[in-house]
Amino acid sequence: MSTRSAQPGNTRLGVNTQLAHGPFDPSTQHGFVNPAVVHGSTVLFPTAKELKNRAKAPFSYALSGTPTTKVLEDALSELEGAAGTILVPSGLAAVTVPLLAFLSAGDHCLVVDSVYFPTRRFCDGTLRRMGVDVEYYDPHIGADIAGLMRPETKVVFLEAPGSNTFEIMDVAAVCEAAHAGGAVTMLDNTWATPLFFRPLEHGVDLSIHALTKYPGGHSDLMMGSVSANAATLAQLRDTQMQLGVNGAPDDTYLVLRGLKTMGVRLDRHQASALALAQWLESRDDVLEVLHPALPSFPDHALWQRQFSGASGLFGFVLDGDADAAERFLDALRVFGLGYSWGGHESLAVPASLGDRTIAKGPAAGSLIRLQIGLEDVADLQADMEAGFAAVHGR
Repeated sequence: MSTRSAQPGNTRLGVNTQLAHGPFDPSTQHGFVNPAVVHGSTVLFPTAKELKNRAKAPFSYALSGTPTTKVLEDALSELEGAAGTILVPSGLAAVTVPLLAFLSAGDHCLVVDSVYFPTRRFCDGTLRRMGVDVEYYDPHIGADIAGLMRPETKVVFLEAPGSNTFEIMDVAAVCEAAHAGGAVTMLDNTWATPLFFRPLEHGVDLSIHALTKYPGGHSDLMMGSVSANAATLAQLRDTQMQLGVNGAPDDTYLVLRGLKTMGVRLDRHQASALALAQWLESRDDVLEVLHPALPSFPDHALWQRQFSGASGLFGFVLDGDADAAERFLDALRVFGLGYSWGGHESLAVPASLGDRTIAKGPAAGSLIRLQIGLEDVADLQADMEAGFAAVHGR
């Protein structure tokens, strides 16, 4: 039986070594290299005294965690450089739980205008119904967000890059101003993952992630996580328990499995997406390519300063109307037409920006969002060639 451990907390190890081994010692599971999947609810205690003092036990009821969820929490905390992590049933729940944790009636919440639409829907619906004053701000505001801060501003919500249009924020500048005004900062880090961006190192208090996407990586689960610094962790966990949410055992296992290959998959997503973005940029029937790693992208320098890589999601503006975009999409055979991203398969969808009030995006053409999967680039390019041919009636 092996008692060796990679000790992933050792910063001398490369990220793929950390992902391959994780914060798990096989000697605790009879030498098996993966943790057991614990299905259960009730935890038994040997004595009445230990039952009474169950809050001190490592596990007291499955809702507050199991040995399986603990391994995933620890792995994500290590990747994010966080004091702790909670798991929730979806990426959207990873947005809503921290917002509910730190906002009350009468509070003011600043939200970037390029935010993921379901986040905006929650802010405009549930939060406003609770009596929270939600205000949207320009993703390029930087330190000037100080001018929007009020005494009752309790949360500043960031997303980088922006949803669909991929604007890059000056995260540290926004967080510094937010903290000076007494607000908690939280950022949706799903696009970059902690492999390409570590929000807490830039002043963010809570890093939000849809584990459905790249960590899962196979389009077969739904889960989210929130990784917190020491100042916010206790309040976050308390709210998680009040709401009664956690990760399911089998989905937790699938994310743990997906993490093992996330680094090599992201390398492939990144290389393929950049190659296709460069090809699209060369076409006369494309007005603009929205990819932060392209030198032509307006926020490229800001991306380069803060991020160490780019994932497989980007957009392009087709020179044509909505009917032309529909012809393009209908002609695709390798790309699927469907929402979500981060899986092994490539996807294409029309992107709507009708909810925006400030960051309104391209003024002409039709915006199409691409998720570049693990297929061969030549096949994806040929598929899009057929799409462009359909646009031009060929």
